[in-house]
Amino acid sequence: MTDIILQAFVTMFVIIDPIGLTPMFIGLSAGATVAYRRKMALRAVFFGACILLFFALIGHEFLGLLGIEMSSFRIAGGAMLFLTGLEMVFGKRTTRRSEKAEEIKADDEMEDISVFPLAIPFLAGPGSITSIMLLMEAQDSNSEGQMMILAVTGAVLLVSLFLFMISDKLEKVLGQTVSSIFSRILGVLLAALASQYIIDGLRDALFS
Repeated sequence: MTDIILQAFVTMFVIIDPIGLTPMFIGLSAGATVAYRRKMALRAVFFGACILLFFALIGHEFLGLLGIEMSSFRIAGGAMLFLTGLEMVFGKRTTRRSEKAEEIKADDEMEDISVFPLAIPFLAGPGSITSIMLLMEAQDSNSEGQMMILAVTGAVLLVSLFLFMISDKLEKVLGQTVSSIFSRILGVLLAALASQYIIDGLRDALFS
């Protein structure tokens, strides 16, 4: 069970990247009141959790309706997560997120940013949706393991919520350099996990 919890935590923490998202939240809510920041943080985490829960519980059936086998999804998802890991290592993911945040901010600083871009695609984007589906599918016959995965995902989202809530204080402490170094380390871990997903998918497709 410890292995399941550890793998789920590393995977979801790396792909959601609460620490990397915090500067984005700070940029999007710059000049806003504390009440506005808290409202956006709560709404974003709520919507993000709902989306991830949906795909965690019925994502496999949803793929079945589209005629997509899980082995194919595992290979494609692993490839996508591997590319995400490379982007994190080379800093491209942070740059893209920053540009998107600036675009939203330029339109209207006080608009509702909870659904887009915070919930989608920052918290519940393709990477996190893929990750939670693969983790849940790996524990298909272990309901306790699936509950642990959901609990760990919830914990990661709560970490994001906590960091968003104290973003005004972190704005003075969390520098761009620290965030960049941490993001690159997590990117290496994500690339390794993604490679394992691809290997597992190929094994299932070729030998099952």
